[in-house]
Amino acid sequence: MTCIKWKIGYTDRNGRLEKSGEVHFDAGVFRLETDLPEAVLEKIEMTMPLNVDDDEKIFMNGYQTWTACPEYAVTDRIRGMQAMPKRAVEKFHLDRYGDYHFNDYPFKRGYLHGFSWCTFRKGRFYRFFGSLNERELGYTMFEYDHSSRLLTVRRDCSGLRVPGGRMALFELLITSGTEREVYDRWFAELNIKPRTEKEIAGYSSWYNTFQDINEKSIRDALFGCRSLFEKGDLFQIDDGWEPHIGDWMEPDGKKFPNGMKEMADLIHANGFRAGLWLAPFAAEKDSALFKNHPDWFIKKDGKPWACGSNWSGFYGLDIDIPEVQTYLEGVFRRVFDEWGFDLVKLDFLYAAATFGNERETRAGRMYRAVDLLRKWCGDHLILGCGVPVMPAFGQFEYCRISCDVSLDWNDKRYMQWAHRERVSTKQAVGNILSRRMLNSRAYICDSDVFFLREENLKLDALTKDTLARLDALLDGVWMISDDPSKYTPAQRQQYRDLRRLTAAVDVEYDPDRAIVTYELDGQRQELDVSCLTRKD
Repeated sequence: MTCIKWKIGYTDRNGRLEKSGEVHFDAGVFRLETDLPEAVLEKIEMTMPLNVDDDEKIFMNGYQTWTACPEYAVTDRIRGMQAMPKRAVEKFHLDRYGDYHFNDYPFKRGYLHGFSWCTFRKGRFYRFFGSLNERELGYTMFEYDHSSRLLTVRRDCSGLRVPGGRMALFELLITSGTEREVYDRWFAELNIKPRTEKEIAGYSSWYNTFQDINEKSIRDALFGCRSLFEKGDLFQIDDGWEPHIGDWMEPDGKKFPNGMKEMADLIHANGFRAGLWLAPFAAEKDSALFKNHPDWFIKKDGKPWACGSNWSGFYGLDIDIPEVQTYLEGVFRRVFDEWGFDLVKLDFLYAAATFGNERETRAGRMYRAVDLLRKWCGDHLILGCGVPVMPAFGQFEYCRISCDVSLDWNDKRYMQWAHRERVSTKQAVGNILSRRMLNSRAYICDSDVFFLREENLKLDALTKDTLARLDALLDGVWMISDDPSKYTPAQRQQYRDLRRLTAAVDVEYDPDRAIVTYELDGQRQELDVSCLTRKD
């Protein structure tokens, strides 16, 4: 039995108080309850001894889907913003993409932290700690300090007012076993199932032309896809169709003079499902939405809170404002009912819940924002991106599990010192492997596009081929941004050969050997991914 020590700090009418205790627990569903008066919470935490061998690997889930979170060695450390000049952090709001503005990064060897769940793996044996409820009392945050051999578990609940009475401080699953055993049990306890089992393949207009798209470029790409894709594949128009981020009701008239309905109709006429990119909770400084409705945005100290430096800098919409909800409901009605799109890729979703307040935690606000998206989209398909991981469980059909891939291996050298959510093929590969267990349990996982083209790219042939195979085997969203009309006959055949891997079954990954094994055409086969995992 393990001795778990807990304490809670709060302020009530008698001032600041603290309550503590200890319980003994071994394994299973752990629920810690206590009685509290009406109060404002300051902290909830518990600690337990945890002896981790030097050769064990540790996984700590990152804050949002872009956050790099590979398996760590016990002596590793997670870098925050320490290496970036303070002036750059403030100018470009680099601390707004992840948890840096509300969480400590000691940058101490052997000190690791994460959100919602963590594992300690030795060979194929896992010790698992996972949250069972984050909506009411906030994200469950795990911190492991190898020097003290202590696991600390906290709730992100500071400032939350509770009505008093009996309340559950923690609800966790603590278990052990094989990868399949611990994750199957966790999702059974969560009572969460994916909304769909159907995987998708297709095209996204990003990662090649980026925002430089127009009606002609979309028509050209569509023509190329028609010669290679299968009926029912996804053709997604990504960022660049809108006048500014936040102005979603009409497209950029210079780029798309015939409107978005014609684009969706054209996609359908070619036998594909039509997808459209939006960042519904974000609006950039140059948008008409921000200029005309500056009171619609989340504020800190009376000023709109910048969520990052993309575009002209952007801010998060306040979902507590009725006019905001009315506007966004109208946006989705137009996208689906008037324009006729089938799927929306919803990006930068973390912007909806950068803070909590007395009424709800940061996590509770994110859950509510996701609930609104589900209501507005109805039965239409959602591909989530840039969202805290656990609130999207069972809510989106498809969800990103990694950062954006880059056109090279690990982006520019100076960017390698930036936040954990930066663009990087290397970091994307790490997350494909470390979050693979979510696929077909929480949703169908998206690890971003792969590449076969040679132009406008700095990835070698082996890296491109292995990345495409890894995506096909471990995830369920298999997309390119290449224009297939420019493929050589050899590249077209390579695409067809690679696509066959999406039909593989009984897929397993051995992280110690960096080998993916699977069954295809009745034969057991394997893929060596060490060229990716051991690449600098």
